[in-house]
Amino acid sequence: MSSAVQLYVSTLLIYLGVDIIAALALNLQFGVAGIVNFSFILFQAVGAYVAAVLTLGPSTPPPAGFQDYVLGATLPYPLPLIAAAGAGGLLSLAIGVVGLRRLRTDYQAMVLLVFSLIATIVVTNETGLFNGSNGLSLVPKPLADVLGLSPYDIGYQWFFVGIVAVVCVMAYGVVHAITSSPLGRNLRAMRDNEHAATALGKDVTRLRMLAFVVGGALAAVSGALLVEFISAWSPGSWFLPETFSFFAAVIVGGAGNNFGAIVGALLVPVAFLEATSFIPTFGRAGLVESLKWVAVGLLIMIFLAFWPRGIFPERRRRFRASRTGAASYTPAPSPCFVRGTDQPVDSALLEARSLRREYGGVHAVEEASFTVPTGRITGLIGPNGAGKTTVLGMLAGAVAVSAGDVLYQGAVITRLAPHQRAQRGLIRTFQQSSEFTNLSVLENLVVAVPRARGDGLAGALLTKRYWRGQQEAEVDRARALLERFAMTPQQDELAGSLSGGQRRLVEIMRALMACPQLLLLDEPMAGVNPTLARRIEEHLADLRADGLTMLMVEHELGVVDRLCDAVIVMARGRVIAHGPMSTLRVNQDVLDAYLIG
Repeated sequence: MSSAVQLYVSTLLIYLGVDIIAALALNLQFGVAGIVNFSFILFQAVGAYVAAVLTLGPSTPPPAGFQDYVLGATLPYPLPLIAAAGAGGLLSLAIGVVGLRRLRTDYQAMVLLVFSLIATIVVTNETGLFNGSNGLSLVPKPLADVLGLSPYDIGYQWFFVGIVAVVCVMAYGVVHAITSSPLGRNLRAMRDNEHAATALGKDVTRLRMLAFVVGGALAAVSGALLVEFISAWSPGSWFLPETFSFFAAVIVGGAGNNFGAIVGALLVPVAFLEATSFIPTFGRAGLVESLKWVAVGLLIMIFLAFWPRGIFPERRRRFRASRTGAASYTPAPSPCFVRGTDQPVDSALLEARSLRREYGGVHAVEEASFTVPTGRITGLIGPNGAGKTTVLGMLAGAVAVSAGDVLYQGAVITRLAPHQRAQRGLIRTFQQSSEFTNLSVLENLVVAVPRARGDGLAGALLTKRYWRGQQEAEVDRARALLERFAMTPQQDELAGSLSGGQRRLVEIMRALMACPQLLLLDEPMAGVNPTLARRIEEHLADLRADGLTMLMVEHELGVVDRLCDAVIVMARGRVIAHGPMSTLRVNQDVLDAYLIG
């Protein structure tokens, strides 16, 4: 192979390795966690800058020198690479605190885009810190002096291919450890339905920040490797279109699939964009370069329209049968409901005290007070617009309380976040089906396990040896629930492909896997065919017999009459009556507000 061919091939391999690391990072953020990071290229640029200035040595500003920058040092390799990862992680943390907290996904995307545009303008025009649009040059190549190689020899070129390959394997190992662990399952659940994930006790803010920081650190590493290879850093090379080339790689390869991200990196940033470089120049200057990015945009649109899951769709995860070793795992004391544990039957497990919720002066709920006794099913009924779902949201923490208090197990929890209430055993279901669409039925159940091994970064990086034993025990518990609810044949199907009634069953089973002390049910029979509704009713009766406490919003009064020990009636945001259905049927206030009207 001639030197020219070796140079071309080795260069392509280096760019491929750099792009694979970047695609894996964006796939973790976007494909797995659902973060639309339009500022992705910014983290690559920061990693490249930090690696460059920590290799170049002290700054040499004019007139004595020709480039001005900060943090100038000469650190031995691989410290500049490690520092770049740290800088990318810290920048992700800083931006994430502003851009990812309390914002919807579409707003997050816009905020991140704005960060990227502001950074580009500042860096291009700030000569004292970043040397302005001139960028940095003469960045030393790593370990060339130590090895006694000329950085321009073909031998060093292949040595750098080896460096990139090692870092690429390490990056894949980190991402694979995360995505294949309970932490990865939590991230995918958050991506599919963050409100449902929160209701199961998942801290979605922490999860989102974790994926964002790890992805930002890996993006910075890819940028550092690139600048060490080309020996130059220019702010003009880190524009928004580069971000969209990595989005195209993830979408084309298959969002949520690590192997798909690798294939996407090969097909888009390397093969597709490399092929455009052979287009002959025509028209005005820069036209071909512009058309290249138009082609990337069209590629994204085509795949989103016709192959939205990509060439290698996110794989459906199946669980093996328990190994013998799983029986030796002893789980921590379970918070799952057990008849007569902490609270005597009929004592108040939950109490609402004068709850009020206002929306711009309109009282959706006003002075709602009631108790939910332990070990019973309490119904919550009323006409449309009575405030039932709003009350349920206030109890679960999803709706802020304007006034009043919520007491649970004798403690005031009014200011606790929804996931903190869920972690204490206050679990809710939703009026609309809230399954995790792209997870299997069995995964939907297992993801609800509280305090699972491997659901944090450290546990995930410890790999399967650390968390597999507990997972197999919990899979057995989930399979027992599936058998109890006659859903075993559907265990490996995607939850989003089920019928409405089956989704309801999945949601109830998933709530049970979260080990509730109190289960808040929001119209569990809504949209369900009569046969399956009857099955759900029977299951709820069995759960009450097992000792589970429930508060249930339901419109079908026959179901309420058969299931509920006591019923709370609301109208116009107020509680107007409380008692058994036999009494409420002859209560004139109830008849006027609900049964007749």
